[in-house]
Amino acid sequence: MSEDRLQATRFELKYHVSTETAQRIRDFLSSYLELDEYSAGKPGNAYYNHSVYLDSDDLVTYWDVVNSNKNRYKLRFRYYDDRPGSPVFFEVKRRMNDAILKQRGPVRQEAVPLLLAGQLPEPAHLLSDKPQHLVAVQQFSRLMHDIRAVPKVRVSYLREAWVSRTDNSARVTLDREVTGRPHFTPTLPTHTGNGLDECVTPFEPLVILELKFTGRFPDWFRSLVEIFQVTQRGSAKYADSVFLLGEERLNPQQFPAERPDSVEKFLNRRAKDV
Repeated sequence: MSEDRLQATRFELKYHVSTETAQRIRDFLSSYLELDEYSAGKPGNAYYNHSVYLDSDDLVTYWDVVNSNKNRYKLRFRYYDDRPGSPVFFEVKRRMNDAILKQRGPVRQEAVPLLLAGQLPEPAHLLSDKPQHLVAVQQFSRLMHDIRAVPKVRVSYLREAWVSRTDNSARVTLDREVTGRPHFTPTLPTHTGNGLDECVTPFEPLVILELKFTGRFPDWFRSLVEIFQVTQRGSAKYADSVFLLGEERLNPQQFPAERPDSVEKFLNRRAKDV
């Protein structure tokens, strides 16, 4: 398994840009960063990213986003392909005020159903012997049990990722073709088209630009924002997908067909960085 360049604690700023602007931004980024190992050599410099989000039956983590709760978390397992031996990353992504804290551990594919069924994480379930990776999966398991979370939505998209040549202080991603669909099993599908299951495309035809940094906001990030005249926008892939799918699609016993008034907060949130 390749080196994990996770930014465990970072700040994120998100923007929506056109395809044409994304191309110009790519040229700008090449002066400061390099493509990460997954993007380099791929068509369009991008690779598929699949994330299955877990939530409670009453969608507590979704409503934390809708209500703009500053201290919240998401539970997801992320994978890039379904080849035997490829890792599945169990992730806990927290927001604490303005900071993003992320823990993740690489899990063996055959262990995914066991862990999602409630089995306690063991070193044999992981593709790494680093203690922090086992701790991350244990934390995932604890939070999953706390809210009785189960798989709800799969979000897939093409990601173009740029990283610092010298350290892990700056990372920029461009995400295209974001789709969300109901997903209730521990399986690892990789199809992205409409197919037989309904999917939503919350951001089309726009591209999501994310500026991620671990310390001071880099001066050249500021130059990028000014040159391309981009404006911060909320871009919660899971929450936006749930909203478009409808809460009743994910648990018809819990939610009526009509939507509560509080989703108005969600629509207002789209103009903010959350």
